[in-house]
Amino acid sequence: MSDEEREILEKIKNYLANIEIDKVPDAVKEALNKGIPPLKIINEALAPAMNIVGKKFEEGEYFLAELVAAGETFKEVLGILRPLLLKSGEKIKRLGKVVIGTVRGDLHDIGKNIVATMLESAGFEVYDLGADVPPEEFVKKAKEVNADIVAMSALLTTTMIEMKNVIEELKKAGIRDKVKVIIGGAPVTEEFAREIGADAYAEDAVKAVEVCKRLIEEKKKGK
Repeated sequence: MSDEEREILEKIKNYLANIEIDKVPDAVKEALNKGIPPLKIINEALAPAMNIVGKKFEEGEYFLAELVAAGETFKEVLGILRPLLLKSGEKIKRLGKVVIGTVRGDLHDIGKNIVATMLESAGFEVYDLGADVPPEEFVKKAKEVNADIVAMSALLTTTMIEMKNVIEELKKAGIRDKVKVIIGGAPVTEEFAREIGADAYAEDAVKAVEVCKRLIEEKKKGK
């Protein structure tokens, strides 16, 4: 890698990590104009930057606003890079497939959106079903894409029970043992996750990435 390439990638990483978000798209376009491959921009600038943002959030240096801003910028830039990736035939190495959504009856999706973006930046293939998702939709998508993980969010205590309904539907469809289930959202707890038979719980987007990586490892080992 030339010094010029290294300098541009470092610049992109620092802009995103320091939430200088208005500078990121132009820096990415500059990298592309210099002939830096899209995959290199993702792997060596954008993904490491999101990692830094996640750590700063965990340490209390950044708050939700910064996490959202970084996530939105990552998605925007990915929108520029994705068509170029397809054209070039380059493939992002994926850790696993995640089907994610906010459960039926619940229209809140900010937290879920952040989790989806953080998972994508960490290298997961994410299928976002949106909000107010019925159990059958989770199951249908999980079967269709051969998902490794089903991730569910709820912000209302009244909709939490839908998470149990999704798990029951996964059982009925005969795929519960093929997918790991992670749940989250303001009213959700570790205890509730155990109660309904979920595999894991995460209190925020950064933890969700850590937990999903662990679940993939467990799945590989047949646990």
